[in-house]
Amino acid sequence: MLRVPVVDKNGLPLMPTKPSRARRWLKEGKAKVWKNDLQVFAIQLTFEPSNCKEQLIVAGIDPGKHFTGIAVQSAKSTLWLGHLFLPFQKVKDRLEQRTMMRRTRRSRRIDRKLPYNQRAHRQKRFDNRRQNKVPPSIRANRDLEKRVLDELERLFPLLDVVIESVQAKGDKGFSPVMVAQKWRVKRLSKNYDVTTIEGWQTAQVRRELGLIKQKHSKADAIVATHAVDGIALAASKFMSYQITSGDSRGWVGSVDVTACPLTVIRRPPVSRRQLHLLQFSKGRNRRKYGGTVTRHGFRKGDFVEATQGTKTVRGWVSGDTKTQVSVSNADWKRLGQFSVRKTKLLKRNSGLIVNIT
Repeated sequence: MLRVPVVDKNGLPLMPTKPSRARRWLKEGKAKVWKNDLQVFAIQLTFEPSNCKEQLIVAGIDPGKHFTGIAVQSAKSTLWLGHLFLPFQKVKDRLEQRTMMRRTRRSRRIDRKLPYNQRAHRQKRFDNRRQNKVPPSIRANRDLEKRVLDELERLFPLLDVVIESVQAKGDKGFSPVMVAQKWRVKRLSKNYDVTTIEGWQTAQVRRELGLIKQKHSKADAIVATHAVDGIALAASKFMSYQITSGDSRGWVGSVDVTACPLTVIRRPPVSRRQLHLLQFSKGRNRRKYGGTVTRHGFRKGDFVEATQGTKTVRGWVSGDTKTQVSVSNADWKRLGQFSVRKTKLLKRNSGLIVNIT
């Protein structure tokens, strides 16, 4: 059964309620709609609740290289499911391009006709190989996961977070998912009670709950690819495999997995403003490239409603021309170019593209 998140007058999360009760409170003026960046329908109470007791609510995170599954689960219902498209490959490609452009710029000022010891090579200013930094592509992945988790904390009284620990063995080789695992746990432990379990434990809980995982076509934005592991991770807090009586072992505890909409989240793939392009422009006038500002008051990533003739669409601003703005869907495929006068701003860019399926 679906549940509606509830917050009190001060914006602090309470236990979710039934949709029928939420509708009644809205009709009676006892609550109002609570806006959030995850586009979850939530309400804020306008009166003091009689009971503020909290039950255990757990968030399960199944981290990956390109995709991450997140589930919010209580003992009686599944509260939220998320499928995250991680920016790993995009960040990696942009860093490689930045490195290439930097090397090209530095090579222009070196006269290669001179002997090597007379060339204008700049000496290193510090040893940049002795720093314990998280790679930018890995940090971008973990930042998106934490951003979503922080938004969920505003909707649900999250008490525990369970993360799957990745460990490559045998001939599987090295996995980028293994990078900075301790750093991630230490970072999240400042605000949450974090528990880590291994993949085989997740599989055991998943089989016990009767959940089916799709191991092919992992890019499919469905529950069976990654969110199903998030459910199993969160459910591990409510059930465990242990000794029941004598020499017998079995599962102790129970959890109800219920139907819940899947929220697909990604970052707006907006290019940053570039001072130098790959090729020189004629007349020494650089064309505008990148950035989030348009010439019409919109920002790239703004959620808008645009009309063209009899067609009305809702999407995200992805570009602009002299008199029009480009509107794209959640997959960043352009829906069309629309007149500025017939484009209405619905929500400012929050850094997230959210699509509920």
